[in-house]
Amino acid sequence: MRGFRGLVLGVLMSVGAIAGARAQAVEIEYWQYVFDARIKAMNELIKRFEAANPGIKVKHTTFPYADYQTKIAAAVPAGQGPDVVQLYYGWLDNFVGAKFIQPLPRDAFPHDVIEKEFYPIVQTMKRDGEYYGLPTAVRTLALFYNKKLFQDAGLDPNKPPQTLDEYLEAAKKTVKRDAAGNMLSAGAVIDMPGQDLHWWREVLLRQMGGKPYSDDNKTVAYDSEAGAKALNWYADLQRVHKVGQAGFMDEGQAAFRAGRAAMTVDGSFRLGAFGGIKNFEWGVTELPASADGKRSNFASYWVNAITAKPTGAKLEAAKKFMAFTTSPEAMQVWLDMVGELPARKAAAETEKNLSHPIYGPFLKALNYSQATVFVDELAQRQVGLDMANRVFIQNQDAKASLAESAKAEQAILDRFYKK
Repeated sequence: MRGFRGLVLGVLMSVGAIAGARAQAVEIEYWQYVFDARIKAMNELIKRFEAANPGIKVKHTTFPYADYQTKIAAAVPAGQGPDVVQLYYGWLDNFVGAKFIQPLPRDAFPHDVIEKEFYPIVQTMKRDGEYYGLPTAVRTLALFYNKKLFQDAGLDPNKPPQTLDEYLEAAKKTVKRDAAGNMLSAGAVIDMPGQDLHWWREVLLRQMGGKPYSDDNKTVAYDSEAGAKALNWYADLQRVHKVGQAGFMDEGQAAFRAGRAAMTVDGSFRLGAFGGIKNFEWGVTELPASADGKRSNFASYWVNAITAKPTGAKLEAAKKFMAFTTSPEAMQVWLDMVGELPARKAAAETEKNLSHPIYGPFLKALNYSQATVFVDELAQRQVGLDMANRVFIQNQDAKASLAESAKAEQAILDRFYKK
């Protein structure tokens, strides 16, 4: 009997110890916006992280993109919401200015390691000598093309265009219209609300000999002959060559997925969505070079950052979780599940990845990509969209539209830098 009582007492003590350990477990909260592939990838990373760190639990919360920044702005100042948050790199100044996020602790994120192992574009996350976030993955642009439409037009489906001239010729041969001139299938997607704004600003503009901003990013520089040349070249796809149409099927990616666009410029983040295409084979190639062989690209990324909320044990847990989400293991998971590229050079530039027919073109572009520095990404994007709409809808002269946009965007920059 005494032995039985001892056994019961031992069991109760064990249960109590387990309960105590559970009670001491630290829970942190992670927020990101709703994007199915990202949610699945993060759930997998959280599962692996919790298995390796049994004393830490991670609550995963998501919101629709349209509500995301508003939710963060309401929660963090009240000491609620996420401990670790995902944000677009172009939102950094707004988040730092509002004190939503804190500098990454140097003990967990040494600057020399960041600058040695990550692609240089992460420098845009540095303010006043401190890093405020790091990406799990980065994105570049590439040219997606429909091999069936190429073949139907008499083009070699295994030889996509490599120059802007070849791109235009392919678009002319693949566009389809009915007897009344209505577009049935675009030769080339025209979609400024998608990725074409970045294509114009960081690629076409530079290929035509210009640049979007001054070296210190404080002055608009696209109001130039090169800027007008780049905008006219792009607008003429619709105005003169009639190979595409702004607003066709509402979104460029929708037209491509439906098999009604031969080519579209889009990001590596689109791989997950395009992977579901079953009715035709598609391919990927680097963005077309200029006539003199000049290539450029736009790189962007979402980062994870530690909010102003966690302190003590929660801060230590947040640091561990942040470190894991930016590890080579996490980057490979992200590449496999989302299609976005590893942010660390060693994880990205493996022989297998570089020779991959889909990932390869995106990865090669990282070595000649630009990450635009934004002070107010949403406002600056709207200026660009307004610029294009004046040309496409109002038939405004490209130079006049550029001048109007440059004035509006310069006012945004001036307000920020004169704070």
